[in-house]
Parts: sequence; structure tokens; C-alpha cells
Amino acid sequence: MPTDDDIKWFKQEFGPAIKAGVAGTPFTVDMMVAVACQETGEIWPILRKKGLPTARIVELCVGDTLDASKGRSAFPRTKADLLAAPNGAAMFQIANASLKDMAQFIPGYAGAAANPDKFCHGYGIFQYDIQFFKTDPDYFLQRRWADFSQTLGKAIGELKAKMGPAKVPGKTSLTDMEMAQVAIAYNRGSFDPAKGLKQGFKDGSGRFYGENFADYLKRSKAIAAPAAPAAPAPPPAAAAVTLTVVTQGGPLMLRSAALKDPANIIGQLSNGQKVQAPSLTPSNGFLKVDAVVGGKSLHGFAAADFLKP
Repeated sequence: MPTDDDIKWFKQEFGPAIKAGVAGTPFTVDMMVAVACQETGEIWPILRKKGLPTARIVELCVGDTLDASKGRSAFPRTKADLLAAPNGAAMFQIANASLKDMAQFIPGYAGAAANPDKFCHGYGIFQYDIQFFKTDPDYFLQRRWADFSQTLGKAIGELKAKMGPAKVPGKTSLTDMEMAQVAIAYNRGSFDPAKGLKQGFKDGSGRFYGENFADYLKRSKAIAAPAAPAAPAPPPAAAAVTLTVVTQGGPLMLRSAALKDPANIIGQLSNGQKVQAPSLTPSNGFLKVDAVVGGKSLHGFAAADFLKP
């Protein structure tokens, strides 16, 4: 559960970006803080206390491993469901690796990470669900949740879409209760006026999503974000390095993740082709590169041994 200090940190790190993102909507910074506390409050407070960089914290905010055995009805209900979808095998590799990556820091996920069939269903600080993979595959395959502005944009879009089911369509400002209604619909798809705040996900203590959201909203409104220190001038951005594909004549595979797997191939690089690498530091033997394949710009990973200056 996020403490007041956690909420202060969140506001300091993300408050300006959230303020810009909610401009022109009925949502507020405090509402988005409350959603983040409810969705991934078991993750980012722990990560920040471990001293991880903010960008890394954003990247590791994944979760929700409950599948059909625990009542999940949305796609994908099981690993088999995901593997059967177009690009599903590549997505499973990313989803399983993301779970293992996060579980290194969050002990509560260690059991799920040890199960080879488990993978994350929620992505980003505001938890965009993998049920949207079929209609929005690039968001997941390109790991866009690791960019705070993109995960924020997805959340705002979903909250707007839930204003109708939340019984507040078209409103330009919202009361605290109306914000809770929208948050409940964001969690469960709809809002039942007869149940008030007692609806949405029910946690281990017996409290509902709506009740917890309302508490976080009240706390966030009472906490002012500390003034951010003046940021030092950033160092000049390192120029991308041009590399040449050098093979024995055959193509070099371009992959969606830094691991060798037939399911994650997104293109083929020809012998002698030029690519751009933002860094020459390999990950698992692969370099991240930008390349043009079939007239399209692609971003992926290629084996470092076959890329030469």
C-alpha cells in the first residue's frame, strides 16, 4: 500500500506529465495518482525504495498473472489462448520475460515467475490489459508501456471510454464520487449506482476497488507535490552508430526481443545491409538496431556477432 511519501514521490516524478495529459479532460492529477496507487501500488513504491531509475520503474510496472484457473474470462484465458493468436508466441516471450524481470524485485510474484506457463496480463503504471493485444498488438510487442507518456495516454483514453458506463457521459468536470464511478468502470467495465463504492476488484482485506480508490484520491488531494529540483543540463545525445550486417551470405534475423526464438522474428537483414545502433553494449548477445526492411522502418534486436562497424 503506497505511503504518503510514496504519493509525494509519484507526484514529483509524474505530476507535470499528468497535468499536461489530462488538460481538456474532466480528470485531474489526483485522480490519476489514485488510479496508479490502486493499479500498481504494490510495485512502484517498492521499486523506488530500491533506488531504481524512474524509467526502469515505469518499465517494470507489469502485473496480474491470474488466468482461467482463478476466474479470468477475458482473452487470453490461458497460455494456449495467447499462443494461438497472431504473434502470440512472440507476445508470450515478452510477457513471460517481463514477469520474471519484475519478480526479481517484487517477492510476491516469485511463485508465478517460477511457473513457465505464467505471464503478465497488465502493462504500465495504469495497467493496460493484454485483452487488447488482438486489436492493439504493437503497444505490447514494442513494449510501449515502458514510456510513461504512452501508458498515461492509454489510461486517459480508457477512462474517457468508461464515462458512459460510469453514468457520467459528457461531463466536463467530476466530483470525487463521479471520479470513483469512472475508476470503478475502468476496473470492472461498468458502475452499479446501487452498490456505491463497494464494487470492482475485492482485495484480500475485503475492501473493494471503489473504496480503495476513494481513499487514495482523498489522500492525494491532501498531499502537495514537493517542488522538483532544477534539472542539470542533459549531456549531448550519443549519435547512433552505423553497422554493417556481415554473414556468410544468408540473412540475419531481426527479432522483437533479445533472445533467439523462431517466434520473435520480425524481419530479415541482408548481408551487407547498413543498420543504426543507439548503443554498442549488447544484451544477451544482441544489439538493439533500427533498420529498413521491405521499405518499412523496424526497431528490433540482431545478433551482435554479425554486426560490424
